Amino acid sequence: MVNTAPIFSDHMVLQKGRNISVFGTGSDGERVTVKLGEDTAEAAVRGGEWLAVLTAREEYAEGLEMTVSGGSFSRTFTDISIGEVWLAGGQSNMEYELQNCTTGAEHLAHDRPDVRFYYTPKIVKGEPDYEEKMRNSGWSRFEGDSPKSWSAVGYIFAKELSERLGCTVGIIGCNWGGTKASHWMSAESLSKDADMRHDYDKYMANIAGKTDEQLTAEWREYEAYNAAWDKRREAYYANTPDPTWDGCLKECGECRYPGPLVPLNPMRPMSLYESMVKRVCPYALAGFLYYQGESDDSDPEPYYKLLRGLIDLWRSDWGDSELPFLIVQLPMHLYKGDTDRKNWCIIREAQDKAYRTIRNTGLAVAIDCGEENEIHPHDKEQVGHRLCEQALYTAYGDKNEAYNAPMFRSVIMRGNTAEITVKTASKLGRRCKYSGFELAGADGEFKPAECHIDGNKIFVQSPEVPEPLHVRYLWTNYTADIPIYNASGLPLAPFRA
Repeated sequence: MVNTAPIFSDHMVLQKGRNISVFGTGSDGERVTVKLGEDTAEAAVRGGEWLAVLTAREEYAEGLEMTVSGGSFSRTFTDISIGEVWLAGGQSNMEYELQNCTTGAEHLAHDRPDVRFYYTPKIVKGEPDYEEKMRNSGWSRFEGDSPKSWSAVGYIFAKELSERLGCTVGIIGCNWGGTKASHWMSAESLSKDADMRHDYDKYMANIAGKTDEQLTAEWREYEAYNAAWDKRREAYYANTPDPTWDGCLKECGECRYPGPLVPLNPMRPMSLYESMVKRVCPYALAGFLYYQGESDDSDPEPYYKLLRGLIDLWRSDWGDSELPFLIVQLPMHLYKGDTDRKNWCIIREAQDKAYRTIRNTGLAVAIDCGEENEIHPHDKEQVGHRLCEQALYTAYGDKNEAYNAPMFRSVIMRGNTAEITVKTASKLGRRCKYSGFELAGADGEFKPAECHIDGNKIFVQSPEVPEPLHVRYLWTNYTADIPIYNASGLPLAPFRA
């Protein structure tokens, strides 16, 4: 029987200016007709799936209806908008709910924006209620309790974009806390590169030679263990003065998260690509928002290749090799007592490199948006705002250089001085005594350095490094002091050269 993909529902937002893909499932040979106003498209079911393509709408619109029919199936969707649609992907900082962010209560009490939200259900393909949860999902408006659980970053971005463009903006939430880039990629994309396939190889080795029953049993045993362990953990932290992680493990036993690498584990390679991304593709989009990287910090060196592979994969799936892709660069973060391994620095560098080397990408520099001892910064306003300005610049033709954070352009070593040229739309200034700069000579040992700003140039010196060969700025997982901003209030992005 013909059916539409769950992402098609009342209140949906369809993308202006792009052909509108409408898709679903059915029995081979069935014919499907899609009508949106006076526009009609037809398709045949092949391999259990169908795809009909409506001609692009070139004007924003509200209050439309779309009817899909085939065989004994017929359904009319109402309250449809033609607007702008962005997919909000990533891990917990993209997932972080509006009700929990610093300005969430104010937004929820006063806003009445033209923003709508579709949350791709967070459930793994293969769970008994997977299809039911997918079927019960749908687009929601900004009303009642619904927006409380929307992505704070996604919502703040969409609210500002709606105000700037004068249209309805739809956000497709496709995110899950604790996930690596490999969880959002296909087996083919991961396995073709030796630097990217580490997690993939571990997963394939674990499932080799096991039956589906054995793999499911492994997961159910872990679920039971973890549920009991979580209760012990909650009791420990609630009843222990000055609790510590080591104390928790001693009291509660081994933490086995994220569990065995089996098909039902969402924290395994390919899992969420198969279970979530493929369920909303190829719904027509203006582009992607992506806030992720924290969980790749245990092995940060391959992250550039992973991020590039993910961008290429998603663009290929949506059939547009230049679909805008906006990246949130990781902010400052370090748990108290942890060693600064500079691993977040490498992730940030990879995000910067992706922005510099991949067409139609944007970088929301958020180095000043972190919190010590808190991996989930509560204030999401600047991140959403900076993503919106990156969208205006990248996707909507507003080439206002003030939207871009100041970034490293080049360095020349002149005697004992590193002369750095910065690309910036406005004057640079310093906000604190800490300079953020370090220099190193031939021995590679970095020493604190001082700096002097003149226009778009920064001159860096250290009495401990008379002949500098290397310079780096904010090369640390965490500092509370972010010294250099431009007149637009955007921080200089971290770098090494």
